[in-house]
Amino acid sequence: MSVAPSRIENHAASGVLALDWVDGSSVRWTHAGLRAACPCAECRARRRAGLAVTADAQLRIVAIEQVGAYALNLVFADGHRRGIYPYTLLAQADQAGVADMLG
Repeated sequence: MSVAPSRIENHAASGVLALDWVDGSSVRWTHAGLRAACPCAECRARRRAGLAVTADAQLRIVAIEQVGAYALNLVFADGHRRGIYPYTLLAQADQAGVADMLG
């Protein structure tokens, strides 16, 4: 899916990012799950080295920035802001397998 979500809602209190798509599908990600699945080079290198990218369940997204017409840059309260999350990644319903897919 390369089309931007039709709606993006950041539920900061519950730590959930909700994305709705024009085809009627929707995906809910926890903020901690998104941080753990960060696609930036640093986080990918950690995963490839066998090190986990972890995030406390209380971690929150503090800013969401659109990147062109294909992705979001998420800024986390821990200061991490390097991950560009393509819509193809954000549309994944199998969130448990996303970090494995990213390597």
